[in-house]
Amino acid sequence: MARPLRIEYPGAFYHVTSRGNDQKDVFKSRKDREKFFGYLESATERYGVVIHAFCLMSNHYHLLLETPDGNLSQIMRHINGAYTTYFNVKRKRAGHLFQGRYKAILIEADAYGAELSRYIHMNPVKVGLVTTPEEHEWSSYRYYIGLAQGPAWLKTSFVLGWFRSKDAYRQFVEESMRKDMENPLSGTIASTILGRADFVKRVTAANLGEKREERDLPAVRKLNRPTIDEIIETVSQQINDDATLSKKVSIYFCHRYSGSHLREIGARFAMSDAAVSQTSKRLLVAYEKDLALKKLMHRIGKKWGIVPS
Repeated sequence: MARPLRIEYPGAFYHVTSRGNDQKDVFKSRKDREKFFGYLESATERYGVVIHAFCLMSNHYHLLLETPDGNLSQIMRHINGAYTTYFNVKRKRAGHLFQGRYKAILIEADAYGAELSRYIHMNPVKVGLVTTPEEHEWSSYRYYIGLAQGPAWLKTSFVLGWFRSKDAYRQFVEESMRKDMENPLSGTIASTILGRADFVKRVTAANLGEKREERDLPAVRKLNRPTIDEIIETVSQQINDDATLSKKVSIYFCHRYSGSHLREIGARFAMSDAAVSQTSKRLLVAYEKDLALKKLMHRIGKKWGIVPS
């Protein structure tokens, strides 16, 4: 398996998670959580990081952050390193607290920032810890909807700027409680980037042009994400005698590999978000059973180094 690439540049946004070793708790008390917040605050002061959203669980945490100076590694060494030292000294232990390297997904903030903030704020609900996101004391959600005054180091204006009001943001988040929403991170490619095809190409061209270490090549190849137009054109060339099948295959590749939102794909094919998702899932079921279809889709995916799955 290719290791996740680390792409850093000024102004980059990331969804960051870090888990405890062996899934063990990293936050055991109120003091622990407050101490961790102190390291988030010092990271904003020392390294210029902008914290847009957060959620602390018992054995892991989520952050939506921005790096104006392109120094993610430095920021995370400070946050995880300082907190590990505090945790170990307090409990007279030694060794690693977090499981391996933190996981950082570079994101196209304009396209995915709001969805990821919702995903972060809904995390305690999804695992059954609380019934509503505002019940969880250790996330930024209550500050987003105006139930409490947030810390100075939390910046809610970027995400809230997409909504008419805080109440509109609340409705956006609560929508995911009423219907099954896709995990926005499911569109991440090479465990590295979440964004539309043009964003991925622009970022990789600017930041990976000289990256040719042998261990990085598989991950770099996976970043060759096709656009909706490229998918439709390629599929139509391969399937020119069955318009219905061509449409279904195009939808599948767009859904799984273009990085485009469901609404973008749906608008292109004059379908609802749910219809796009269902069409993609049904084609995958057919793909697993139909050898001829499997060979066809492998031939199409080969153009971008994709093995349908």
